[in-house]
Amino acid sequence: MKIISTNIGKRTTFIWNGKEEATGIYKNPTNKPIYLTKNDVISDEVSNRLNHGGYYKACYIFSSEQYPYWKKLYPKLDWTWGMFGENLTVSGFDERQVYLGDIYKVGQAVVQISQYREPCYKLGHKFGTQKVLKQFIEHGFGGTYLSILEEGYVTINDEFDLIERPKKSLTVSELFHLVHAKEKNQELLKIIVDSKAIPPKKRILFSKFLK
Repeated sequence: MKIISTNIGKRTTFIWNGKEEATGIYKNPTNKPIYLTKNDVISDEVSNRLNHGGYYKACYIFSSEQYPYWKKLYPKLDWTWGMFGENLTVSGFDERQVYLGDIYKVGQAVVQISQYREPCYKLGHKFGTQKVLKQFIEHGFGGTYLSILEEGYVTINDEFDLIERPKKSLTVSELFHLVHAKEKNQELLKIIVDSKAIPPKKRILFSKFLK
């Protein structure tokens, strides 16, 4: 896994249901190092601190290998890295091989795979249609959030070096599918409930599906 783009978003406003909304989803490549803190990325807009930023969502990464699929669906969009609101566009990121709780050294930082992406209406606004939310879920590759265990700069061409992997976990892909599945896999649910990489409130939420 290697960083191919570092992306930063500025505060952008738009009208939604008659009200002005702010978002940081409109990110653009910086071609510069960016600094990962334990709550966010320095200079990156986080308009809604309730649902973005914080320990379990400090930084969002997305796979460059998923871009061709979306470019084919939406060829008229102005495509740049950061299109999905990710801080880091990463090559070689296979969500079927990366696990919840994995710890990596990347650049100066140490990061942990932590949270799944829940697409919202702001992604739909950026793509020009809310149908992209259903497509995003059905495609099944949502990227992942990182917790920052050690703060530091990361930049283009920095590689993710695996330091530690939990003995029992599930992949980023399994986590994403489990979240959106009507019938929840009970064994995977038990792993999530026991995982410290998932926020306590989310663990409580998932425990309600246990039979």
